[in-house]
Amino acid sequence: MEILLALIIAILTGVGVFLTLRARTYPVVLGLTMLAYAVNLFLFVMGRLNINMAAIIQNDITNYTDPIPQALVLTAIVISFGMTAFVIVLSLKAYGEMNSDHVDGKTIETKGENK
Repeated sequence: MEILLALIIAILTGVGVFLTLRARTYPVVLGLTMLAYAVNLFLFVMGRLNINMAAIIQNDITNYTDPIPQALVLTAIVISFGMTAFVIVLSLKAYGEMNSDHVDGKTIETKGENK
């Protein structure tokens, strides 16, 4: 199971990095989202799943589930949602001002168009 989860995290990270390095804004947004999914999965797996265990440490309980990774994942989900919304709005604004969806701001020249 650990190998499968490590493979999934590696694939998500690889796809995220590949898409982030593209020249268009939409693949960059998808790449950042894939990287956020990989980080969320990594943080969640880091906490280990314990079934039928208390999440709060009490004096008489010897076995408990660590609630910190779950709180980290919840925080990372909120941050990645805000980051994705910001990057989408930023890319729409850049497209509106430059008439191009290239990350570096280059415009596409069509045939017959003179500058």
